[in-house]
Amino acid sequence: MTDIENSSAQDELETVVLLTDEGEEEVFWHVMTFPYEGAKYSALVPEEQIDEEEPEVIFVRIEQDKEGDAYIPVDNEILLGELFEEFASLLDEIDEEEE
Repeated sequence: MTDIENSSAQDELETVVLLTDEGEEEVFWHVMTFPYEGAKYSALVPEEQIDEEEPEVIFVRIEQDKEGDAYIPVDNEILLGELFEEFASLLDEIDEEEE
């Protein structure tokens, strides 16, 4: 799996700020955006977990609205599992290309 803990990898990652339902800002690191079954999704890691060996990965669906990109949290457990499998497969492909 790609080492997102590596400082040079962190330099390449962009941050994304999302608002909670309470209006508070949460900062995430954008790991990857990828298509899946006709939609576009992003894999994000919470900022406080970026240095962890196995950080939590959050998936959001990206939709266009009047103001630009809208990030819609994915809460369907089956879809989350499918997205994680696709994400892991894409990371493996990237690792193989780098070797």
